[in-house]
Amino acid sequence: MQKNTILGFVLIGLILIGFSWYNSYNYKKQAREAFVKDSLARIEALTNPRVADSLRVADSIRNAALGIVTEPSVADSLKTQAPDSMKAGQAPAMVLDSALAAAQTAEEELYTLENSKLKLTFTSKGAQIKEAQIKGYKTYGNDSLYIIKENLSDMSLIFNTMHEVRTSEFNFREVERTDSSLVLRLLFADSSWIDFAYHLPQDSYNLDFNIRTTGMAGLMSNGASDFDLDWDLKISRFEKGYDNEKNYSTVNFRYPGDKDVEDLGMRRAESQKEIPTKLHWFAFRQQFFSAILMNDDNFSQGRLSYAFMPETDPDSLLFECKAYMQMSYGRDAEVDIPLHFYFGPNLYKELKSYGNSFEKIIPMGGSIIGWINRVVIVNTFDFLRRFISNYGIIILIMTILIKLVLSPLTYKSYLSSAKMRVLKPEIEKINKKYPRREDAMKKQQETMALYQKTGVSMMGGCLPMLLQIPILFAMFRFFPVSFELRQHPFLWASDLSGYDSILDLGFNIPMYGNHVSLFALLMAVSMYLFSKMNMDQMPSNGSMPGMKGMQLYFMPIFMLVLCNNFSAGLSYYYMLSNFISIGQNWLIRKYAVNEEKLYAQLKSKAESNKGKKKSKWRERMEQMVKEQERLQRERQKKR
Repeated sequence: MQKNTILGFVLIGLILIGFSWYNSYNYKKQAREAFVKDSLARIEALTNPRVADSLRVADSIRNAALGIVTEPSVADSLKTQAPDSMKAGQAPAMVLDSALAAAQTAEEELYTLENSKLKLTFTSKGAQIKEAQIKGYKTYGNDSLYIIKENLSDMSLIFNTMHEVRTSEFNFREVERTDSSLVLRLLFADSSWIDFAYHLPQDSYNLDFNIRTTGMAGLMSNGASDFDLDWDLKISRFEKGYDNEKNYSTVNFRYPGDKDVEDLGMRRAESQKEIPTKLHWFAFRQQFFSAILMNDDNFSQGRLSYAFMPETDPDSLLFECKAYMQMSYGRDAEVDIPLHFYFGPNLYKELKSYGNSFEKIIPMGGSIIGWINRVVIVNTFDFLRRFISNYGIIILIMTILIKLVLSPLTYKSYLSSAKMRVLKPEIEKINKKYPRREDAMKKQQETMALYQKTGVSMMGGCLPMLLQIPILFAMFRFFPVSFELRQHPFLWASDLSGYDSILDLGFNIPMYGNHVSLFALLMAVSMYLFSKMNMDQMPSNGSMPGMKGMQLYFMPIFMLVLCNNFSAGLSYYYMLSNFISIGQNWLIRKYAVNEEKLYAQLKSKAESNKGKKKSKWRERMEQMVKEQERLQRERQKKR
């Protein structure tokens, strides 16, 4: 070993020895000082009864910690033997610590509040909710549904007196209880305490939660006027498909005065956001159930986050949500902070009934798509389910109604395609007339001239289809978050809100999954047949082979992979929509549009438009063709 290495070890050893001696010296010094203070306090007790009472309280706590039973009880001592200084809101440290020590060593008590929709179990440890059961609903495994499960939630109020206090570390004591309300108290001194007051109205998913303080202003260190609320909640899996449940779960929040509701994003493994301004409420949102906490006076600022558990989590947990929020309470002798919980389903009209834009946590889309869902689809769906209990039939009827409403657009789209189809022989003549690549502009010019004479628009078939796209996207948003479909079976699907499976593969295919969804498969087949049926509606050109491959094969396969893990109700709707469209086109072609008569009409129109003045667009096209021909001639001369 080198000399420098040995010297280094020796120096390290000397430093450690010196550090150890210094710590030991400080400890003995502090012990001596504490002994002197304790002795002086006990001497003073001989002449000051109030201090003697405080010492007896401290002795009682120490004896309780050692298992020694003494009389009177600590709680009684705190009530009857409190010093005058404590009554003035300035409790001595010894009494304050004694009160908290008593709360820390007390036994845990459980309390229950229950109505027709919720069953809530509270624990004295932190005066918080231990369990929250949402009645009338089950998990996919047919277990009772708990949005809060035992040992999966921890909520604390954090503040500083002489040291940091986290309410979850102390047992509150009951001061009031009725069938619908519960008040639990954490005592700091005879005239200083914090109450957590809960009230559960009948037939409601709402729980009123008031934080009330009395005589606490003088105990707060450094003139503090804020509480910190720390809530950590782990939410279990409730639904059939992990991917679908994960994709539609997140943390939402709303700023005061804003109409819109924001979120931390979806389809992410984890996310976090600092909230530097006031916040009205936040929501831990699972796909179909939520835990929301709202502050009437707004939170001052805070931080929100979530992180998803893996699908293989042994406790079947979905994700962990955290909120660290600051609340101002001022310096008044008595303070009341009004909060409200919502524990319940993500039913659009149920959430809307509580106000405060709760219903906007359901991701139905924004602007036009959101309006279609909230105003048209939700109300239509609710109307139909008043009379029909089978949700597969409801989706069928709703699809037929949508197709009937859109039928004028469908007819116009088909008619435009039919016009182009009957002009196909004329287009082929133009293609033969200009076979060379150099004549592409001339070919395009003559084709456009033909369309103009006959009154055919190349976009005539596209525009009606584009107007139908918002409906398609609205359905794509609606079905995965439609609470009404949850756990409702239809045909071979056990749950229309989750994927249907006719074959479990036993292995996972990336992006596709480990099962075969029959509704997704039928939807892909219907998409292929619909595309194939319409292939002959467009005249052939150089780009058609690639377009045919995209429309015929790529899109159905893409949608098959995409929808295999999605809601069975969504795949079922798309399947119905495609088959109904096939039927509509067949009926229009068979009975509404005679292609021979249509061709005669177009030909007659072309003859009548021969002598008409050229449009400005056609003049620009001809000018472009002439300019291109000139450039080509110049290039040929240079060669």
